[in-house]
Amino acid sequence: MAAAERRAFAHKINRTVAAEVRKQVSRERSGSPHSSRRCSSSLGVPLTEVVEPLDFEDVLQSRPPEAEPGPLRDLVEFPADDLELLLQPRECRTTEPGIPEDEKLDAQVRAAVEMYVEDWVIIHRRYQYLSTAYSPITAETQRERQKGLPRQVFEQDTSGDERSGPEDLDDSRRGSGSPEDTPRSSGASSIFDLRNLTADSLLPSLLERVAPEDVDRRNEALRRQHRPPALLTLYLAPDEDEAVERCSCPEPPREHFGQRILVKCLSLKFEIEIEPIFGILALYDVREKKKISENFYFDLNSDSMKGLLRAHGTHPAISTLARSAIFSVTYPSPDIFLVIKLEKVLQQGDISECCEPYMVMKEVDAAKNKEKLEKLRLAAEQFCTRLGRYRMPFAWTAVHLANIVSSAGQLDRDLDSEGERRPAWTDRRRRGPQDRSSSGDDACSFSGFRPATLTVTNFFKQEAERLSDEDLFKFLADMRRPSSLLRRLRPVTAQLKIDISPAPENPHFCLSPELLHIKPYPDPRGRPTKEILEFPAREVYSPHTSYRNLLYVYPHSLNFSSRQGSVRNLTVRVQYMTGEDPSQALPVIFGKSSCSDFAREAFTPVVYHNKSPEFYEEFKLRLPACMTGNHHLLFTFYHVSCQPRPGTALETPVGFTWIPLLQHGRLRTGPFCLPVSVDPLPPSYSVLTPDVALPGMRWVDGHKGVFSVELTAVSSVHPQDPHLDKFFTLVHVLEEGAFPFRLKDAVLSEGNVEQELRASLAALRLASPEPLVAFSHHVLDKLVHLVVRPPIISGQIVNLGRGAFEAMAHVVSLVHRSLEAAQDARGHCPQLAAYIHYAFRLPGTEPSLPSGAPPVTVQAATLARGSGRPASLYLARSKSISSSNPDLAVAPGSVDDEVSRILASKLLHEELALQWVVSSSAVREAILQHAWFFFQLMVKSMALHLLLGQRLDTPRKLRFPGRFLDDITALVGSVGLEIITRVHKDVELAERLNASLAFFLSDLLSLVDRGFIFNLVRGHCKQVATRLQSSPNPAALLTLRMEFTRILCSHEHYVTLNLPCCPLSPPASPSPSVSSTTSQSSTFSSQAPDPKVTSMFELSGPFRQQHFLAGLLLTELALALEPEAEGASLLHKKAISAVHSLLCSHDTDPRYAEATVKARVAELYLPLLSIARDTLPRLHDFAEVPGQRSRLASMLDSDTEGEGDISGTINPSVAMAIAGGPLAPGSRASISQGPPTASRAGCALSAESSRTLLACVLWVLKNAEPALLQRWATDLMLPQLGRLLDLLYLCLAAFEYKGKKAFERINSLTFKKSLDMKARLEEAILGTIGARQEMVRRSRERSPFGNPENVRWRKSITHWKQTSDRVDKTKDEMEHEALVEGNLATEASLVVLDTLEIIVQTVMLSEARESVLGAVLKVVLYSLGSAQSALFLQHGLATQRALVSKFPELLFEEDTELCADLCLRLLRHCGSRISTIRTHASASLYLLMRQNFEIGHNFARVKMQVTMSLSSLVGTTQNFSEEHLRRSLKTILTYAEEDVGLRDSTFAEQVQDLMFNLHMILTDTVKMKEHQEDPEMLIDLMYRIARGYQGSPDLRLTWLKSMAGKHAELGNHAEAAQCMVHAAALVAEYLALLEDRRHLPVGCVSFQNISSNVLEESAISDDILSPDEEGFCSGKHFTELGLVGLLEEAAAYFTMGGLYEAVNEVYKNLIPILEAHRDYKRLAVVHGKLQEAFTKIMHQSSGWERVFGTYFRVGFYGARFGDLDEQEFVYKEPSITKLAEISHRLEEFYTERFGDDVVEIIKDSNPVDKSKLDSQKAYIQITYVEPYFDTYELKDRVTYFDRNYGLRTFLFCTPFTPDGRAHGELPEQHKRKTLLSTDHAFPYIKTRIRVCHREETVLTPVEVAIEDMQKKTRELAFATEQDPPDAKMLQMVLQGSVGPTVNQGPLEVAQVFLTEIPEDPKLFRHHNKLRLCFKDFCKKCEDALRKNKALIGQDQKEYHRELERHYSRLREALQPLLTQRLPQLLAPTPPGLRTSNRASFRKADL
Repeated sequence: MAAAERRAFAHKINRTVAAEVRKQVSRERSGSPHSSRRCSSSLGVPLTEVVEPLDFEDVLQSRPPEAEPGPLRDLVEFPADDLELLLQPRECRTTEPGIPEDEKLDAQVRAAVEMYVEDWVIIHRRYQYLSTAYSPITAETQRERQKGLPRQVFEQDTSGDERSGPEDLDDSRRGSGSPEDTPRSSGASSIFDLRNLTADSLLPSLLERVAPEDVDRRNEALRRQHRPPALLTLYLAPDEDEAVERCSCPEPPREHFGQRILVKCLSLKFEIEIEPIFGILALYDVREKKKISENFYFDLNSDSMKGLLRAHGTHPAISTLARSAIFSVTYPSPDIFLVIKLEKVLQQGDISECCEPYMVMKEVDAAKNKEKLEKLRLAAEQFCTRLGRYRMPFAWTAVHLANIVSSAGQLDRDLDSEGERRPAWTDRRRRGPQDRSSSGDDACSFSGFRPATLTVTNFFKQEAERLSDEDLFKFLADMRRPSSLLRRLRPVTAQLKIDISPAPENPHFCLSPELLHIKPYPDPRGRPTKEILEFPAREVYSPHTSYRNLLYVYPHSLNFSSRQGSVRNLTVRVQYMTGEDPSQALPVIFGKSSCSDFAREAFTPVVYHNKSPEFYEEFKLRLPACMTGNHHLLFTFYHVSCQPRPGTALETPVGFTWIPLLQHGRLRTGPFCLPVSVDPLPPSYSVLTPDVALPGMRWVDGHKGVFSVELTAVSSVHPQDPHLDKFFTLVHVLEEGAFPFRLKDAVLSEGNVEQELRASLAALRLASPEPLVAFSHHVLDKLVHLVVRPPIISGQIVNLGRGAFEAMAHVVSLVHRSLEAAQDARGHCPQLAAYIHYAFRLPGTEPSLPSGAPPVTVQAATLARGSGRPASLYLARSKSISSSNPDLAVAPGSVDDEVSRILASKLLHEELALQWVVSSSAVREAILQHAWFFFQLMVKSMALHLLLGQRLDTPRKLRFPGRFLDDITALVGSVGLEIITRVHKDVELAERLNASLAFFLSDLLSLVDRGFIFNLVRGHCKQVATRLQSSPNPAALLTLRMEFTRILCSHEHYVTLNLPCCPLSPPASPSPSVSSTTSQSSTFSSQAPDPKVTSMFELSGPFRQQHFLAGLLLTELALALEPEAEGASLLHKKAISAVHSLLCSHDTDPRYAEATVKARVAELYLPLLSIARDTLPRLHDFAEVPGQRSRLASMLDSDTEGEGDISGTINPSVAMAIAGGPLAPGSRASISQGPPTASRAGCALSAESSRTLLACVLWVLKNAEPALLQRWATDLMLPQLGRLLDLLYLCLAAFEYKGKKAFERINSLTFKKSLDMKARLEEAILGTIGARQEMVRRSRERSPFGNPENVRWRKSITHWKQTSDRVDKTKDEMEHEALVEGNLATEASLVVLDTLEIIVQTVMLSEARESVLGAVLKVVLYSLGSAQSALFLQHGLATQRALVSKFPELLFEEDTELCADLCLRLLRHCGSRISTIRTHASASLYLLMRQNFEIGHNFARVKMQVTMSLSSLVGTTQNFSEEHLRRSLKTILTYAEEDVGLRDSTFAEQVQDLMFNLHMILTDTVKMKEHQEDPEMLIDLMYRIARGYQGSPDLRLTWLKSMAGKHAELGNHAEAAQCMVHAAALVAEYLALLEDRRHLPVGCVSFQNISSNVLEESAISDDILSPDEEGFCSGKHFTELGLVGLLEEAAAYFTMGGLYEAVNEVYKNLIPILEAHRDYKRLAVVHGKLQEAFTKIMHQSSGWERVFGTYFRVGFYGARFGDLDEQEFVYKEPSITKLAEISHRLEEFYTERFGDDVVEIIKDSNPVDKSKLDSQKAYIQITYVEPYFDTYELKDRVTYFDRNYGLRTFLFCTPFTPDGRAHGELPEQHKRKTLLSTDHAFPYIKTRIRVCHREETVLTPVEVAIEDMQKKTRELAFATEQDPPDAKMLQMVLQGSVGPTVNQGPLEVAQVFLTEIPEDPKLFRHHNKLRLCFKDFCKKCEDALRKNKALIGQDQKEYHRELERHYSRLREALQPLLTQRLPQLLAPTPPGLRTSNRASFRKADL
């Protein structure tokens, strides 16, 4: 049926004359324009070839912008201010710059300092932000733009809200009467009701007669109002996965920080307070065994304690009073501890003695220990006074950070010192956001935890022998173990409170590690927080951005064990010396806590009485910027005497040593083991190292190393890498020209410096990565400098270009490798990108400000700005300068030296291009890996060159020399070749290169001659095309080309680059292309089509030449959509996504906001319409998705296999014959297309891709110039126009609104996936693709690049969409989504409507207009039938009215189906809940009737169709509101009354009759509404209404189909099949009345083998109806084709229901019709289905495999049931339904209707006594019944199917005893058998049938006994004869028969009934019968025993003997009873079970 509906537009052309067909067909044969786009010559140039673009600059010169009108002017050329130069001051974190001032800096330091302060130089493309690359259109931005959309009102959204409104009827009207017998509501009352309703508002000018043109004009003006400007804003954002062009501005280089933690020290309190205590905090990483931060010193002493040190302290600097610190952690791990060490003032006694009082005394005992405390305080005071400047170690503890971070819950917690009394870290860690830098296994984040306050209570005393870091790491590792040794130690109790929290973004009052104020610093007097410098656990790769020069000194140990004399309390003093005089110590040592900022000396803590102490001290020094060879660190060793002894000094120097800081100009760092001198150091010691044994000096331990110390520098001036040091030194030497120069051991002269420099360049690749990245800006700057300003050595220019270029390649490579983890999706390293964008400048060209201009924050040096450099610097590059030139041999420094420098200067971009082109393969490989860097460098260099040299005014062709452009051409060619060759070896690289090349060319479009770039692009595409033919995996190449094109098209001036304003010139060489010959006479215009217009809409040569980029993009799309394209679905998505993304950006681009401009932009995409039209067969068929709707308009091909030639269309082969064309046997030509295969072949598009493509098509239709579209439509040929209409149809289906409910059900993710999956599934089921192809396709789709595992960064392979696909959406989000969807659906439909109007205007005058208009009307009807908003429906109905008024013959002369459809749609809208929709719909319906009336003075056709429509509407629509429909009926009445024009006719009267009739039907159907929930009642009602239409076959058929639909919905397939059989019988009756055809069934009699019920369809005789009356039996079903459809549906339902035997009967009627039509294809299918059916019958012969149904008798009792009271029905329930289930269902259902405690189920099946029932209650009695057959019937009902089909009689039995109980003793056990007969045989078109006859029989106890014994005997016989035998079953039955049973066994039955001969002779017969039964029983037992004996094995012998013994006992007991003789046998028989008044109907009887 669906197939029949799917009639192509072509079928409408049934008036086509032979000549026309001939013309058409011959034209098609000569070469179809669509046969294949690849080679189609209609386009001039095949799509696979790239056309030559126009010379862009020449075209522009010939058409100056002024030629264009107003707003179009800006489209012609790039704006003048496109490029500008910005100088942006670099951001400084601190309030002071912190760089060294006024010292004489050496070259290297000066270069570093300059670098850290100079402004960023940024080339800014002013409009770049409008490009898709920089302002992506994401779901978020879309949501932003969607704000303020109006809410569209939709019917389906309102229905839910108003359910509880007027339609809810009160209980009193809910009587569920059986509708069979109630009369139809009387006409009078309904007329009265209708008269009293109020009508809706009338449309004001509806009844006036207006010229059609004016109507059209008015409609269009109304349609244009309040339309959203941007269509694609309403659609999904473009797919991010495909956005290869996405870029973002790199972040400016910033200082590196890890995750930052703020630690605040709040208080420190001991049990006793006797002396000041000082604290040190630092972080340690146990796993890496590394201290990962510098120390933070804090002092929490009270003022009184601080007072004890007054004698020693200066006034403390505010920076040393900090109590909070910010730590940075780059590599968070669970192994990090915060270690807290405490120190106190040095005192006599070792650490243990000093700790003792703290451990012993408690605060509570303060009064008790008063004296002791006083004593201790006094002692402490003395020590502080004397030894206040020295410290000693005291105690320590550690906090395990991971615990804080993961369980930052309880806010205030007490931690043991080790913080580990909780479960181990691993059990409790929280899955924090994984820090990208942390290693996977122990990921741990310190960024988002809840702040925590800790109280640390336990400290461990320091042990003098174990102070080193090694020991600390052992303690920390031990601390993490549960059985920590530390737990056993006695702790020092104290309370340290600290706060730990994530550091805020910009904390106030913060000091940098150099003590500079970090912004914001509101008040210099506030107590600061210190930023603590991190020493990362592993390498951190980050370029330096600010000046830092710090040195850390770590004394580790000292061994004075062999030193003579009193050396026990040792301390080391450190000083930074600039000379040897003591006064030359610099104040560069940072202070600790409560002291001055900087000190000239510092001491290590003292370990009491220890000759070889260990130290944990850290000294932090600020290195001076300018260092010389004399700078050194001086270490002096002192013995401190703790006891004041007369004559002994406080400190005695006992040793000296030193470290010179510079060696060969390099900073010395690392571990040192130094010898210590006993004597003071001699003069000028500092130039040597202590390793040199000076004569006359005494050394400790004979000049062995006894002092171990380590130096670490953190410096952005000293690289601390030998290769970098050497490189910088050499470069600076050359700059200074200070020869000779000493480098390590060699002395450099001018002669050997070049060689050294070359070696140094080559050695840069050996530099270690961390410093190389840190100094990457310096290195790159120097390399660029060497390329651009080659050094001049002794007057000669040394050309280092190549060496520097190679070095640059290696450096970039190394930086990339180090920063691999940080690369972005395109493989760019953000640090290098930032270098180019911000830091890179052309050397020596300071972008200066114009003189006198005040400096501004962001300096824009645009075109007009002057450059500070003399123009003479830009001399042509000189490749070689003659060495013999005498002018150059002058001494350096003279005036001519400057000239020679100028001569030597080169342009970086030219040099880069040249070096790249000529580079060697090794270097080229490195460059290719990171080509983007060199491309971007060239682009910036070119831009700077243009901006600084003020060359932007120069014409583009003259901006750069030809030599350079040649290099670029060569470069692009070679890189292109690399891409193509590597795509199969290294996809990732090929993709990166491809993108880099595309971006490079895109950037050049802003700088260079654009025609030149287009030619480069063309060259590249040709290269790819050539390779494609031989490529093993073309999909990969195509993907790359697609991405290349997409990136080019993302240029911000994409529109301008397409020359949108120049008119298309027809092709230069007018080749007689097929298109020009083909379309000589197009469908609608007599003159030849305009080639200009045609070429605008096709991908013609001229189009692609002029709109070069748009041409490339659309060509990619067209090729991807080719049926035989490779890797299709992946490419579909990419190509469509590219177009979608561009159109979205046009929609949001302010430059194209004006309609005229947008129309120009849309012209670039016109070919999209043709492309989509030709892709139509492969688009996802949205119209089929919901299932009920069939496609109305299908392709104008006759591609509807086999069903095409029934409705008067020209069969394609006939057409070919008329045309006289050759026809290959079996070939099916197609009217619309050359090769018949092309239309369906190829890979179908996914739903998602199809929808996006359609959205793009709608965009073009919305924005293009209507006049242009009209000219194009005029030139289209019929099939093409048909396709265009089909496309519009599909657009409507694709964007149909799904309703709010749908949004709640599905979220976008599932929607997209499911549509695709559904499509796949359907394909698989329908078998359109084989499994193999499916696999191949899936593997292709997975990735065009082979396996995706080795493709790390490809975004398209990530399986998750961005957040837009979250599944749990909030209510607001769903509301918003529904709002947007509603607007999209409305706008899409309106665009389609606009286009349809354009088509209608073009068609007005053509000959073929009927067929096209019919098709247009179908699309309009479809739009009215789908879910639409009120807004659209107003316009849609206006268009429909206009169409009908202009072309009434469409509906009233032609096809009734259109009229039927229209009536149905209009009626549906008349019942709308929204008044505006009703207003328009009733107006349309009224005009339709009037139109019909005016044509033929009656409107029978509309009457008939409206009545039918109403029936089908009511039957099928769920939420249909009859109350609103009544108002519309009243409105139509009102129109009729007010219509002056037709006053005199009978029109008004006829309208009134029709309205009343409809009103009556409505009233009938109200009841159906009530029973929506009660399927049985609902079907009964439908049944009754259908019966009411017995005289109106069309309507009856409609209702039968409605019933079938309802049954199918409920899963009753047998009943649905019966409905279809009845429908087919009805149609057969009518066809038989029309004409007698041999092959047709003879009315319904032919169907009675299928069902005996079908005869009721013959109740119609000729007098009721003559079939040819207008409007009767005119539906599509009343044809042979319709009959075939109905029968096929019936067969399908029977198959679903498992009634295969009936399938055969159905096909018996169908096969003759097909045979008569010679439809062998269908016959093959039918016989195939028959074979399946018979096979299934064979396999399921026993019948248990298909269970047909279970039957129950249901009786209703009680007034509550209304009509149902005292009615009995037999219900057919699904197979294996238990009694409890139906009982529960009915009880629940009626309880819901009548309320609780009203419904009662009668549990027994005894007759119901009405008088005993409660009148207020409703009683239901349910009994299980079985089909009953008489003996004679059983002969015919052989199979299981026979016994379950055509059932009319049912039986149930009720046991009872005379005293009322159900069961009793044998002598009193009676049984009642009840037989029920139903009105119709099951299965019927309903599932419950009324019981029409009932008959009861009562069995006496002896009869009951007879039945029981017969049953037992039957069981025995069955078990015995079973084949194969089943021993278990046999033994069970035997055991039950012969085993000794307690009661009511066979023996007891015999004893009760056979012991005595009955007195009543009437009972002799029964007595005898029972005796015979027993005899039979014994015989069967014997057989069974014999059988059992044969079956059993050895193990059951005993069991068998037991059975035999039981049997012989039973037989003995029975013997006497069975041998008695009866006196006589009496003849009369009591009334038996056989009665004459019922018989189950059987097939054979009829």
